[in-house]
Order: sequence, then C-alpha cells, then structure tokens
Amino acid sequence: MKKELGVKPFLFPMPVLLIATYNEDGSVDVMNMAWGGICDHDKVALNLEESHKTVANIKARRAFTISIADTEHLEAADYFGIVSANTVKDKFEKSGLHAVKSTRVDAPIVEEFPLTLECEVAEIQPDGFRVVGKIVNVLADEKVLTSNGTVDPTKLNAFVFDQFQGGYYKIGEKVGQAWNSGKKLVK
Repeated sequence: MKKELGVKPFLFPMPVLLIATYNEDGSVDVMNMAWGGICDHDKVALNLEESHKTVANIKARRAFTISIADTEHLEAADYFGIVSANTVKDKFEKSGLHAVKSTRVDAPIVEEFPLTLECEVAEIQPDGFRVVGKIVNVLADEKVLTSNGTVDPTKLNAFVFDQFQGGYYKIGEKVGQAWNSGKKLVK
C-alpha cells in the first residue's frame, strides 16, 4: 500500500553540483546546488534563485563550471551550500581549496574536484531563473579514468543529495549495464 505524501521535490538521487564563477572583482565563488543536470548531449540546466551571487556572476561573465565533488572534499562542498557569497566575501578562500582559470570559458576550475564541465551560457530563462549552459569541454583528473581514458564512476567517489532527509550518500557500486540488463525482457 502506498501512502500519499503531497507535493514534494522527491527524486533520488539528486546530484551535488558545484557551480564555480568569478565575482566582479575576479575572486572565485563556488555554490553547492542540487537542482540541475544534463538536458541535452551538450547542455546542462541549472535552476537557481535569483538572489544567489552565482546568478549575478553568470549574468555578468556568461560562463561557469560545474564540478562533481568527491567524498574527500564533502566538508568544503557542503560549506559552499551553507555560506552565501552575498555575505561572506572570501567564501572560497576559507574553504582551503584551490582554483585555476579555465582556458575555455571565463570561469574557475576547482583543482581538488575530480570532474569539471566547462560551460558557456546558451540561454537564460527568467521564469524562476534557469540557465542553460553549453558544455565546451570536460576535464577529469587522471586518477578517475579507466585505462582507455573514460571516467570510471567507482573512482570518482562522488556523493548525492537526499531530498528526503537532507543527507549525502556515497555512490559507486555498479549493479547493472545500461541497454543490456533488461534485454531478457525484449521479445
């Protein structure tokens, strides 16, 4: 028997995305968000509140990076969701992480995060503020790659957000193969 829970944002898993931009003074801002993801083979969509400093930065620079944090850097990743760059000007410096400028877009790359998508703004939708970004490149730390150069999710040590209770959960165990595990049901 199923129980009705009402209208809730209950999807699981929710990615933990770290959005990095430059502030007007050139300093780095990183925000932790869960309401975004891939929306086309070369595009991402971010659903943000207009009040975020990251929104002003995206509007001004027309670029951002999205990183996947690993469990080793969970504390800093969570900090980026707790503290606002609107009130803490040296937010990134306090994290102890390091950033370099992307060579492809006008946005920073956080060196410690193992996977980063470099994006330029393709579209800004003002309804609630949604940004569609075009992926111009993906950077992966060599330690998370397979011998043939693809990302191995078990090496990412990524974590996801739990919309139900506000927790983070480590992911990584492979339990099936896409476009293959269900083949026995195909007639």
